[in-house]
Amino acid sequence: MKARLKKVIVISAVLLLAGCAYAFLFSKTGLGIPCVFHLVTGLNCPGCGVTRMAASLLRLDLSSAFRANAAVLILSPAIAALLIHCAVRYVRFGTKASGKAASALAWVLAGLLLIWGVVRNVVLM
Repeated sequence: MKARLKKVIVISAVLLLAGCAYAFLFSKTGLGIPCVFHLVTGLNCPGCGVTRMAASLLRLDLSSAFRANAAVLILSPAIAALLIHCAVRYVRFGTKASGKAASALAWVLAGLLLIWGVVRNVVLM
């Protein structure tokens, strides 16, 4: 169990450091990772605007974060809870497979994000 906990902590720390480095780079240069889907199709994918949303959250500007990507902002607590649940399950039981409730939540979240991808390009344009 200690080895799995260490693995989760190391991976989380690496992701946190990468996120901080990316946030710093974005705040100083305004350069973000371009969305390949948007470049190819001209449409917004469900994740378009997440960098601007995160930058707005770092400035505590919730209205700007909502405008950048409302769905991801609203679903963030559920996504975080799902990730934490999966990490705890992995540390405690050593399994990467999630339970039925977590799988159902993941599918619901994926479906909601796909619906958001359609709505933001068809209805909101």
